[in-house]
Amino acid sequence: MTPSGERKTVRVNIFNQPYSLVTPGDPALVEAAAHIVDDLMREYSRAANLDTTRAAVLACLDLASQIQSLQREVAEIKERVDVKTRHLNVLLDQVIE
Repeated sequence: MTPSGERKTVRVNIFNQPYSLVTPGDPALVEAAAHIVDDLMREYSRAANLDTTRAAVLACLDLASQIQSLQREVAEIKERVDVKTRHLNVLLDQVIE
């Protein structure tokens, strides 16, 4: 969110359609996300000559798959950090005793 809490309007084009989006955050992040969606939709449309709706659904599924993969990676990293933290706590307890 912006420091003052103001919301900004961002204009983007996705699959040759203009959109005005309101964001409380950094407009550059919205623009970057729109660019990713646009690229995915164009990629799917070129590969299979899809209509807008089908290209959008495939782009969403692609992004959802990427999110799931990243969530699994984060969970694995958290688990490794927890294991290392427990190990370090044991070592610290041994040193203190």
